[in-house]
Amino acid sequence: MSDNKKFFGVNDENWGHKWGYKDSAFIIEDNKAVTFSGNRYPVCGKKLTSFIPFVESILEIEIEKEPKVKELKVKYIEKPNINEMFVKEMKETFDEDRYSIENNERLLHSHGQHSTDEVYKVLYNKLEKFTDLVFYIENEEETIRLVELAKKHDVCLIPYGGGTNVTNALRPPKKEKRMIVSVDTRRMNSIESIDEKNLMVSVYSGITGKELEKQLNDKGLTAGHEPDSYEFSTVGGWISTNAAGMKKHRYGNIEDIVQNITMITPTGTINQIEPLTRASIGIKAQNLLFGSEGNLGIITKATLKVHRLPEKSTYESILFYSWESGVSFMYDLYHSNMVPASSRLADNLQIRLGSSLKEKKEGVGGFLDKLTKYYLFNIKKFDPEKFTAATFKIEGSSQEVKQQLKNLKSLSKKHNGFVAGESTGKSGYLATMVIAYIRELIFTQNILGETMETSVPWSKINQVKEEAHKLLNELHKKHNLPGKPFFTSRISKIYHTGVCMYNTIAMCYDGIERPEDVFTEIEYAMRANFIKNGGSISHHHGVGKLRKDFMKDTISNGSISLIKGIKKDQDPKNIFGVDNNIVND
Repeated sequence: MSDNKKFFGVNDENWGHKWGYKDSAFIIEDNKAVTFSGNRYPVCGKKLTSFIPFVESILEIEIEKEPKVKELKVKYIEKPNINEMFVKEMKETFDEDRYSIENNERLLHSHGQHSTDEVYKVLYNKLEKFTDLVFYIENEEETIRLVELAKKHDVCLIPYGGGTNVTNALRPPKKEKRMIVSVDTRRMNSIESIDEKNLMVSVYSGITGKELEKQLNDKGLTAGHEPDSYEFSTVGGWISTNAAGMKKHRYGNIEDIVQNITMITPTGTINQIEPLTRASIGIKAQNLLFGSEGNLGIITKATLKVHRLPEKSTYESILFYSWESGVSFMYDLYHSNMVPASSRLADNLQIRLGSSLKEKKEGVGGFLDKLTKYYLFNIKKFDPEKFTAATFKIEGSSQEVKQQLKNLKSLSKKHNGFVAGESTGKSGYLATMVIAYIRELIFTQNILGETMETSVPWSKINQVKEEAHKLLNELHKKHNLPGKPFFTSRISKIYHTGVCMYNTIAMCYDGIERPEDVFTEIEYAMRANFIKNGGSISHHHGVGKLRKDFMKDTISNGSISLIKGIKKDQDPKNIFGVDNNIVND
C-alpha cells in the first residue's frame, strides 16, 4: 500500500452507509421514470419507465418523487469509550495513519452495509452501540502486535472485511463495556504469490473479489468465486461467513476453493504447513475457521485454487409454464451431471421485477419484443402471471459449452420449456449486482425489504415457499401495514440433495413507528417459518446475531460444546468479543 494513498472506509468512491458506489444510484425523475446514475453497469443512463408502476401495482401504494422520510443530515453517534493505556501504547507502537477516531469512520464500522434494520437506523433513526476506534492493519506482523496489545489492556476487537454482511454480524454487542476497536483488513489487499504450475494463489485477506479477479485475469487465471457482493466483499469475509458464489457449480463454494487459511488468535497462529494438496491429517484445524464470523481471531491470509480462464463463456435462458415445471427441470439438470457454472430459476414475480428494470425498446428492437411476447402468450399460451425462467452462465472448453447447451435444450423439451436465448440469460445474470441498489431508493418511500436465503431439500421446496408467503400475508395484516406485501422466490444453486432458495420480502411502513424494529420482528418470524418447514438458518450469509437464536434448533448440544471449547481455548479472555453465533451463549 502506497504511503501517500491510504485506504479509509469513508472515501470519495463508496457511499459509506448506503450500498455500493457513490456514483451509482436509482433516481426518480419528474415523470416517475427511474434512471440509474454512473457508468459502471449496463443499466446506467437508461430510462426505466416500468419500475415505479410495477412497485405501485404490487404493493398497492403510491410512490412519490420526493422522499416520504427524510434522511438525517447529522448521523447520531455517541462519544467513544477510550481505554487510555491501550491508546497510549497504540500510539507509541503504530504510525498515526493506522487508526482513526473520526465519527464517520466509527459509525461506518458499527454496522453492516446490507443489514436492512441497521442501515435504516443510521439513515433515519440511530444505532444503539458503536465501535470506539477503527484500526487499519497493513500486514500480519501488525496484526499480531495489535492482538497482543488488546490482550494486555483487555480491549475488544471486531474484524471487518468489506462490511457487506446481512446478519448484524458487525454490530457491537450491547453488553460490551470494554473499548471496542474495529479492525479493518482492506489495506491488506494484495496477492502475495501465484503458483501457475500448481494453480494456486496466496492472497491477503482484505483483497476484494473484484480486485482479485482483475489481477488473476491479467495472468489468464480465475478463482471463479463470484458472490453478488464481489465488488466489495473480501476473501477474509468469504471465509468467515462460509460464502457461496454465483458460479458455484463450476468452481465450488468457498470451502471448496480455499486450500489454506492463516488466522491470528490471542493464543497464536492457525494455519497448515505446506504441501496443501489434500491430505488425511486428522482433524483439520483450518476447516473450523469457515463460518467463524470474527469470533476467534483475524484472518490475514489464504491460499485459493485457481483455474485457467475458460476458453468459452456464454449465457442461455429457458422459460417454463409454471414454478413446479421449472423446479422439476432443475432437479433433472443437476442429476444430468452437466450443470452450467451458474444455474438459477426465478418465479414469476421475480421475472416481472427484472423486466421492470429494463428500458423499453423503440423501433425494430421494440417490434421484436412485442412479436416475441405475442408468440409466447398467444401461440405458446404462457400465462404472463405464472411463467418462470431459468438463466444460465456457461463456461468451459468449446466442447463443454456445446454439450451443456445441447443438454439444456434436451431437458427443456422434456419439461415443455421455451429456449429464450443468450441475451435474456445475460441480462438476468448481470441484473443481480444492480438490484442491491434498489433498497436505498425504496427506503425513501418507507418501504423496507430484504432477501433471505435458505437451503432446502428438493422435497420441501414448494412447502417452504408456500408457507412463507402465507405467513408474510398474516404478519402484514397483524402489524396493520398499508397496501400489500411483496414476496418472491428464486433458486440460485442446486445440489444432489436440495437447493439454495432466495426469498425476497418487502412492505410499506407508512404511519408505523420504528419501522425497522417491526421489520426485524417480521424477518425473525419468517426465518423461524423456514426452519419449521424444512429450510436452514442460512445457505451462505452466516448466522451473526440476527439468526443465533436458531442455532439450538440446528446443531446438537455436543456440537455447541465443541464450538464453545474452541473459543475458550483460542480466546480465553474474549478479546474477539463480537458475540456472533453461539460461542459465548
